[in-house]
Amino acid sequence: MIANALFTFALLLALVFWLMGELKFFIPYKLVLWHEYATPSLTYIALLSVTVFAAAFVFIRKFFPKDNGRKLSHLDKQLHTGGTELPAPWSEEESD
Repeated sequence: MIANALFTFALLLALVFWLMGELKFFIPYKLVLWHEYATPSLTYIALLSVTVFAAAFVFIRKFFPKDNGRKLSHLDKQLHTGGTELPAPWSEEESD
């Protein structure tokens, strides 16, 4: 969870630094822009942070599963004790 937060923070920080380089022509108007648009800007940044955090969390949970052995131990126990019936593997050699 903390890694997701740090990943999100790093992405947003990179975005902010990139935007600072691209939007240098706004420097003379920074006080006016801050007074007029501080609340919407901060709201947007907060929503963007939550969205990027959620996307990173889903991506990491989907593609980098952790502790699969522990999570699937109940299935392994069922297979070894015969608690479930699985169909026999079918191969084309047996059908000839």
